[in-house]
Amino acid sequence: MQMGDNHRCAWASSAPDFPDYHDTEWGFPIDDDRRLFEKLCLETFQSGLSWRTILTKRENFRSAFQHFDFNKVALFSDKDVEGLLDNKGIVRNKRKILAVINNAKRALEMIEKEGSLAAFLWRYEPDESTLPPPETQTTCEESVALSKELKKRGWQFVGPTTLYAFMQSMGLINDHAEDCFMREEINKARKGFERPS
Repeated sequence: MQMGDNHRCAWASSAPDFPDYHDTEWGFPIDDDRRLFEKLCLETFQSGLSWRTILTKRENFRSAFQHFDFNKVALFSDKDVEGLLDNKGIVRNKRKILAVINNAKRALEMIEKEGSLAAFLWRYEPDESTLPPPETQTTCEESVALSKELKKRGWQFVGPTTLYAFMQSMGLINDHAEDCFMREEINKARKGFERPS
């Protein structure tokens, strides 16, 4: 679909790799545990940085973290951590790397208890009628509640702003601008999406 930049969310024209990400990924509802875990991890690495930095390194992150297979990441050793700290293709922040390994272990615990990550995370989908206009906030009541619950369960780097960005990108919220041509596409996708239980 060919559209001028003025028909997309403003941020989508701020970097060369953003339009494709905006048009094909951002905001579509996801119920795949591995993809949800990947996004939580990438949001962890984004903390304090720009999303573009992470997006341009995404394939490197996937390769370094076993394509975010939490079963494998949970088993990472000190030697694996050393290797990651030497990997110039990713963000080499030890606290964030350790947080991802910790969160993989917490993900396994959650799946055992809740059945899936998707079933748990989608419980925090906000009621659309309670949300303000798109692009006007960086947290919501549900991202605050989810942050609190994940921290209680031992997850790290899961603040309310990080989780709101996660909700936007994984389709728990449609935060495309009112005049963005993708807003209606995402509304359709969310309407036809079967919420995991």
